[in-house]
Amino acid sequence: MQDTLLVGDHLLVDKLAYAPRGPISKHLLPYEEIKRGDIIVFRSPADLNLTLVKRCMGVPGDRIRIVDKQLYLNGRKLNEPYVRHSTAYIDSYRDNFPSEPDMQVTEHGKDMLEHHVANGEVRVPPDSYFAMGDNRDNSLDSRYWGFVPRDNITGKPFIIYWSYDAPTEALLNPTISSDHFVDLMEHFFSKTRWRRTFMLVRGVSVN
Repeated sequence: MQDTLLVGDHLLVDKLAYAPRGPISKHLLPYEEIKRGDIIVFRSPADLNLTLVKRCMGVPGDRIRIVDKQLYLNGRKLNEPYVRHSTAYIDSYRDNFPSEPDMQVTEHGKDMLEHHVANGEVRVPPDSYFAMGDNRDNSLDSRYWGFVPRDNITGKPFIIYWSYDAPTEALLNPTISSDHFVDLMEHFFSKTRWRRTFMLVRGVSVN
């Protein structure tokens, strides 16, 4: 999601934002539909133990294709100021999607390509969503592991409560290593990205 979110951003997630609307909860809890442009938190379709944050770019019924890095939604070229491209070259699959994969895709990704492509576009099926990273050239997303089932979506981030410029490897470790602990003790004030503290995380309107 770089540069929308950075490695080291610590997020508070609203897990009630997309709560199912029941006969009681619909009157007591805030509820909203998942919309294109929302930043969503979900369990990865490829590994349910892995939690991901991506942008929802397709809702049920939408048609999606990419031509030379440019995303088209329901036949219309999108203007995406939040997107970052980190490479200049055009990849045959990543940047011209859907097409023949030039790298490994998951079984869910294969199912998407085999059963949900028509006229050169992917069509999002019911109760599913198409998620993409804002760093489009370096994002494992729905292009590779297929649609996100509605039941996998657990909420939406709403604020960055702390952002720390630590090595990616240290942040991926579920426990705090001794090196990371020492780094925190020595550089907490200098490596904390103070300007990102309490920054709100907002989606955008994509139509």
